[in-house]
Amino acid sequence: MDRRVFLLSTASAWAADDSETWVLDRLDRIGGHPTQAFGTPAVIQTELGKAVQFDGVEDALFVDNHPLAGATNFTWEVIFRPESGGRPEQRFFHMQEQGSQSRFLFETRLTGDQWCLDSFVASKAGSQTLIDRKLLHPLDRWYHVAMVYDGTELRSFVDGRLELSAKVQLAPQGPGQTSIGVRYTKVDYFRGVIRLARMTRSALPPEKFLKLKA
Repeated sequence: MDRRVFLLSTASAWAADDSETWVLDRLDRIGGHPTQAFGTPAVIQTELGKAVQFDGVEDALFVDNHPLAGATNFTWEVIFRPESGGRPEQRFFHMQEQGSQSRFLFETRLTGDQWCLDSFVASKAGSQTLIDRKLLHPLDRWYHVAMVYDGTELRSFVDGRLELSAKVQLAPQGPGQTSIGVRYTKVDYFRGVIRLARMTRSALPPEKFLKLKA
């Protein structure tokens, strides 16, 4: 069993002037925004607090909001637990600009009982994928993942450790929607649990990330 605990224990501890935190502790609203549920995602009690569990078959939540619309720099963090038994490719968070192919996404790519992180951003100015299938992590435990863009470089992190980076020019995205637990087009369902996401409109250093500690 994963014995790590979440260091930040109150909603006020997650707050930042330029950030928005979505705690997945209910199904009807996330981050103050109404949601639409598909399948039977479930609110469960975990060692980190309430979270939403997705079955990897038909469970998803949709939010009529793009929390990083207009951001020129950003940090996107997610606390989640990918679980065994899912499909090889699973999209667990997706933010989509309305009426275009511009989007942010996080995916897991499974290999046996391990996974690697796939981070991707597409914009009108450019796009970038960050994935290395040799950077594997065990399933069935909690992780913090982050994507950071400082205006010139996109970086991906797992548990505060830099995994990949690339120089890229990205344009701010317009208003849109978010899907959680699935690709926005309702394929590549995620099997696991998501506790929260934090979207910050600046490039945070790793020491300012949300943290998990043994």
